Amino acid sequence: MAGRGCGCGSGHLNEDNARFLLLAALIVLYLLGGAAVFSALELAHELQAKQRWEERLANFSRRHNLSRDELRGFLRHYEEAAKAGIRVDNARQRWDFTGAFYFVGTVVSTIGFGMTTPATVGGKTFLILYGLIGCASTILFFNLFLERLITVIAYIMKSCHQQQLRSQRTLPQERLKNPGKCEADGLAGWKPSVYYVMLILCVASALVSCCASAMYTSIEGWSYLDSLYFCFVAFSTIGFGDLVSSQNTQYKSQGLYRFANFAFILMGVCCIYSLFNIISILIKQSVNWILRKMDGGCCRQCQSGLSRSRRNVIMPGNVQNRCNISIETDGVMESDTDGRRPSGEMISMKDFLAANKVSLAILQKQLSETANGCPHQTSTLSREDEFSGGVGAFAIMNNRLAETSGDR
Repeated sequence: MAGRGCGCGSGHLNEDNARFLLLAALIVLYLLGGAAVFSALELAHELQAKQRWEERLANFSRRHNLSRDELRGFLRHYEEAAKAGIRVDNARQRWDFTGAFYFVGTVVSTIGFGMTTPATVGGKTFLILYGLIGCASTILFFNLFLERLITVIAYIMKSCHQQQLRSQRTLPQERLKNPGKCEADGLAGWKPSVYYVMLILCVASALVSCCASAMYTSIEGWSYLDSLYFCFVAFSTIGFGDLVSSQNTQYKSQGLYRFANFAFILMGVCCIYSLFNIISILIKQSVNWILRKMDGGCCRQCQSGLSRSRRNVIMPGNVQNRCNISIETDGVMESDTDGRRPSGEMISMKDFLAANKVSLAILQKQLSETANGCPHQTSTLSREDEFSGGVGAFAIMNNRLAETSGDR
């Protein structure tokens, strides 16, 4: 069904399209399930709130001898004022320099709380141009942050593994003194696990969120659950705007709080963005695993042809034989001479660069090389590979650019 060049029929999809359609179908099912859950949880509360509001509106109109139409007209004026940043309670100015800085931060980070929006024609026009460059630059920053975070995590994981081997007396001391030579290193067979990277990012994200929530609870007066909710909404750049930090006129230690708020949001967005990249890789593995199971109905001949023709895909391999997704073992390599490599086979750097791997293999290779102290051999890249590299969405784009460049 998902084979490329499958002999079972001429109308079958190739694997890239099958994976795309399967993921789209799973997302639709996910949306339908989420809609059902939220509707069941929130609809009754919405109806109760609407009923209470109608009762209060009727009582106020009767008590002050006002018509409902006049009162609703006045409330519409207040809604217009609220869009401009006017509140019943005393709140900070939205468009002084500090307020504007907070606004542009939510723009370039794509959080977009919505509590402040430009009202003038000039402001809306400038926002389009400003956001175009600012959002692209921030996405680049997040990708570069992810690459450096991977480097740090790889070194930490390698150090822990070395310490474990040293405690077990399986790694001689003279080898530890020269870790730069991968062949002479006793860690040549060790590869960091992507699952461990995801675990570290989960712990880091939870730590930042818990510390930030404690600060918001004490300063903003929110409950701790509301603070955690705000942290996830802000750090994931969802940005509903129902809760927004640093909006009151005065705070205790105001300068320190605003700096801490900025620092927590920056760290949280970086951690959650990195975590989303890792989770998306694992989701792609799951989708490919589903495709592999769906291909089980094809004949053996079609399956063998499928395994020789697949490219740019990450397969989970034999899940029963592996407890963790380790570095360099889960990507699919394609060679002009021997076809597809087994999913558990070591990937050489030369084959890796020539095959234009997608996000998981790039991430895994980068982790392994960083942990073992082997730098990227960029000097050996051919012209068609000059776009190669990156993590996450950048990896996919760069590999597509490399393929396009190579076809010219």
